[in-house]
Amino acid sequence: MKKDLSDYRKSYTKSALLESEVSDNPMELFQKWFYEIEKSGTTDEPNAMTISTLGLDGYPKGRVVLLKRYTYEGFIFYSNYRSEKGKAIDEDPRVCLSFFWPGMERQVIVKGEAEKISGNMSDGYFESRPTGSKLGAIVSNQSEVIPSREILEDQLEELEKEYDGKEIPRPDYWGGYLVRPVSIEFWQGRPNRLHDRLRYTLLEDYNWKIERLAP
Repeated sequence: MKKDLSDYRKSYTKSALLESEVSDNPMELFQKWFYEIEKSGTTDEPNAMTISTLGLDGYPKGRVVLLKRYTYEGFIFYSNYRSEKGKAIDEDPRVCLSFFWPGMERQVIVKGEAEKISGNMSDGYFESRPTGSKLGAIVSNQSEVIPSREILEDQLEELEKEYDGKEIPRPDYWGGYLVRPVSIEFWQGRPNRLHDRLRYTLLEDYNWKIERLAP
């Protein structure tokens, strides 16, 4: 089986990324881009991002998760701490986040270190989730092998009865991570494959160095 994809081509013409037009802080540029993506309506889930970790088996692995908050400190997402990604982060907190927004011909790549956020912050977000999402976090032993889907559905049904009309507590194995960036690269598609790439690298005292990279 084979398929030749060499004729898949696209011309990138929608915008530019110039040093004279960007902030000294990459989180301010990220906020600007995120707002523009939301306003454009070109992406169903603009907060979808790929997080890559180095697994316990020695292989890197990427998977899509949802960004739930960003601040000057970094990027926050939530997960099962006992999942494959959680175990990988425990072993090596260095991760990479990648956002791809094809409708605006943009990409952002973040290198940083992940750390667990406070229990209070995780509690606050967990309480805001729909009931089904709360129960799903309890039912799923994420990344573990299971015999069938029916087992999950049966367990969910039992929990629905157990917590009917009751408060659902956040399990201690579920919560948030903050990824503190050390490098953030912004990519803007340009004609003739001469794309714009600006990389911010963290220096001491929370200052950032801005460099242009060849496309």
